[in-house]
Amino acid sequence: MIRRVLFLCVANSARSQMAEGLARALLGDRVEVLSAGSQPSKVNPYAIETMAELGIDISGHRSKSVDEIDAAGLDLIVTLCAEEVCPVLPVRTRRLHWSISDPASTDPALSPEDLRQRFRSARDQIHARMKVLTALLDLPPAPQAQEFHSSIRVADLARSTRFYAWLLATWPTEWTHRYATFIREDLHLNFVLLVSDGKTLHHDTLYHLGIDVRDRAAVIEAYHRARLFGASVAKPPRTTWKGTPLHELWLEDPDGNLIEIYARLTEEELSQMPQDQEPLFLVPEAA
Repeated sequence: MIRRVLFLCVANSARSQMAEGLARALLGDRVEVLSAGSQPSKVNPYAIETMAELGIDISGHRSKSVDEIDAAGLDLIVTLCAEEVCPVLPVRTRRLHWSISDPASTDPALSPEDLRQRFRSARDQIHARMKVLTALLDLPPAPQAQEFHSSIRVADLARSTRFYAWLLATWPTEWTHRYATFIREDLHLNFVLLVSDGKTLHHDTLYHLGIDVRDRAAVIEAYHRARLFGASVAKPPRTTWKGTPLHELWLEDPDGNLIEIYARLTEEELSQMPQDQEPLFLVPEAA
């Protein structure tokens, strides 16, 4: 849980000040937001101006030294230096480094509009990263994965098999004229290459990201966690018998890519396969 975050650069005049303003605007009261620098000066007027373009007022900010910061209880430190050496606080906590070039410059060849564009560029880079940080706060519990399955389409199966055999340092466990499967148990990875030859692939079972979980109960638990998280459910949890018998749940990511959360059936569960092999839904609302 992130409750207290510190943004650091050298002068605490531009990047870390804009980061502080953006964080306050995006995070609200959920997180205490601080900023500081190793050589504090004053808040750059261009930082104030370009932040005001987003409706964020940092005119009341002041540059602060890292010596003023109580490092106890910091949950996250974000450094924003690029060419310079960022200050370091000797505290054990989560750290991120966002390499953002200093928009401030004393180059006489730069016009005021040139400087505004430099500050806008730095502001927008920080803004985009801050949106990702905001999205990562307060994540609910995830499914407990035992293995990850992924598959990609390739133009030349032989060439790609050679490349990935080298990259993964293992031969594929099996291959046909349409696919090659690599398994790295130490990485909990099942990786499949699929020929992109213009023929229709079975999208549900091949071209996707798969997450192997413990058992039937874990698939059902993953469904309820996905609902709590707000994930899009493409297919609710069910037991399927055709092909590879699985307990499975299908989700969609924000771009519509399919994710299969699955568990292999035990011998006892396999013995209960119905004669018609119709799927068995695992939660009442899915039936």
